[in-house]
Amino acid sequence: MRGTSFCVVLVAAAWLGMHAEAAAPRRPNVLFVMCDDLCCALACYGDATARTPNIDRLAARGVRFDRAYCQFPLCNPSRASLLSGRRPARTTVRDNQKYFRDVDAAVVTLPQAFRQAGWRTERVGKLYHYSVPAGIGTSGLDDPPSWDAVTNPKGRDVFDEPLIFSLLPGKFGGTVSWLAADGTDAEQTDGLSAARAATLLEGYARERTPFFLAVGFYRPHTPYVAPKKWFDLHPREGVVLPEVPADHDARVPEAAVASRYKEQVRLVGDLGREALQAYRAGVSFVDAQVGIVLDALDRLGLRDDTIVVFTSDHGYHLGEHGLWQKRSLFEESARVPLVIAAPGGRAGVAAHTVELVDVMPTVCELAGLPVPAGADGRSLAALVRGDVDAARNFPDRPAFTETQFAKLRGVSMRSGQWRYTVWNGGAAGRQLYDHETDPHELDNLADRPEHAATRERLDAELGRYHPEKELLP
Repeated sequence: MRGTSFCVVLVAAAWLGMHAEAAAPRRPNVLFVMCDDLCCALACYGDATARTPNIDRLAARGVRFDRAYCQFPLCNPSRASLLSGRRPARTTVRDNQKYFRDVDAAVVTLPQAFRQAGWRTERVGKLYHYSVPAGIGTSGLDDPPSWDAVTNPKGRDVFDEPLIFSLLPGKFGGTVSWLAADGTDAEQTDGLSAARAATLLEGYARERTPFFLAVGFYRPHTPYVAPKKWFDLHPREGVVLPEVPADHDARVPEAAVASRYKEQVRLVGDLGREALQAYRAGVSFVDAQVGIVLDALDRLGLRDDTIVVFTSDHGYHLGEHGLWQKRSLFEESARVPLVIAAPGGRAGVAAHTVELVDVMPTVCELAGLPVPAGADGRSLAALVRGDVDAARNFPDRPAFTETQFAKLRGVSMRSGQWRYTVWNGGAAGRQLYDHETDPHELDNLADRPEHAATRERLDAELGRYHPEKELLP
């Protein structure tokens, strides 16, 4: 009899355990995918020459944010801001050397918040800053409190450096350079990252472990290295460089083009088309690696339980305004791709103006976690979920991007139809663009009398929202 009673107790305990588990809210996983130096040169963002089927299919099942902006168009400041949820005014990181915890060791980052709440947090590749290509294979300025484990892959692209063409021979990373590489995708650093991410997903699926997996790809950051087949996908003869008016620089403050390196003036004609071909090859290559990770998520049955975030650290110039790379305050440098797909969420496009500091509160809310103290952004969860009324009534607000070069500091605001930029509080010039009539920002209206009232209104708006008064008029 006692044996029978004991069995009944075991069965009852098991039944209660199963139903308690079923009643408990399911903790969603997070797959956070980030590219390096990727602008909106993607088919899902309307680029007719892009070949990006994998990022496009993620965008087709999630929310594509059409007006998303970084806070600082340089790797370390942007990544520190995005992952801490704090603006550069709070992190004080404005170069590629400073570690944000040297300013505030108590910061709780996005992955750290999940780690503290019991998720398994792992990083593959570059999430926080380290130099490319010199830092590949290291942890660079990584943040140990953010992760349970890390993987620092190092592929053939690093060992092929002697073969790379550079505008400044022997210099990579900060200089436009490229290589149509021999070998396979799997040999490249990003190929190793994709394979490692797929392996980790297999382990999570077996163990049913709630995870926050961050996968940081290195491309299309210069040097633009990709296997030759991706260059063949973008024939050089079909590449078209942006048109730049001959009097372009006369229309803007000198500060507006201070990010232009001297050697970039060579990037015209065939050499410019070759560079653009290489960048587009790098984008298609990294898209294929994103596809490997997304395929694993689907194959392992994890898709319906996983929040997927895809973005880049900042935008990138590909010859617009006579500029290449980043650090300017034009639209091409400040705007980033941002796609968020959540379980039960909607598929569509959000036209709201949003910022990368909004990612932390958004992901936390979608996962049911409190937002860490000190976060500056706002949650976009209402735009990601299927609540049409909440999305319709979601208030728009400006996005801010700032930059710095030695004695030059600028802040730019994207508000409604306008981009308004102030350099050194106005002492080094202003720029004002109407995106309804001038989406490529070629006609600077800042000093025109008929736009004085608009400029005054935007000055007031800038002062109301931006935390640093020394950057303002």
